[in-house]
Amino acid sequence: MSRIGRIPIQITQGVSVSLEGSSSVKVVGPKGELSFVLSGVVQVQIKDTKVEVSPAGEFKEADKPMYGLTRAIIANMIEGVSKGFEKKLELSGVGYRAQVSGNDLILSVGFSHPVTIPAPQGIQFAVSENVITVSGVNKVLVGDIASKIRSVRPPEPYKGKGIKYVGEYIRRKAGKVAKAVGTK
Repeated sequence: MSRIGRIPIQITQGVSVSLEGSSSVKVVGPKGELSFVLSGVVQVQIKDTKVEVSPAGEFKEADKPMYGLTRAIIANMIEGVSKGFEKKLELSGVGYRAQVSGNDLILSVGFSHPVTIPAPQGIQFAVSENVITVSGVNKVLVGDIASKIRSVRPPEPYKGKGIKYVGEYIRRKAGKVAKAVGTK
């Protein structure tokens, strides 16, 4: 049995969780709504203000990862519709800029053309002082879009220029070393 899967999930104030049949979980809150299709190896029960995930039928060794994953996804859905998730990215480099135009993020990061990243439904972009904030209710989608933005110009190890997560440490390389004086 999964140690994470056994922990009941507390439903926060203002969030409603409902089962649609035995195959789907729907979570509605002040920031939006999310749904998740369950696999056949786990079942979900709603008891008062808690959600419990348990194995459905005979539990095999191969089913353990799905048990803990299902519990973590439902917990993230509840947190997402109540608080939301956000990732912050930092632009480092001379002339590197970002701006929001409608629902799109426009990056000027040293290419001959600006790079436009459209915001999928449920994702918002904000830019201030060379810091890009990606926010939304779906944790997976927020992380995916943030990684796509970072992959436009990943930080390079010599000067540290590029797009990195706020707080990310970039290992720096020394670069070319000048020849020692006096050697031939």
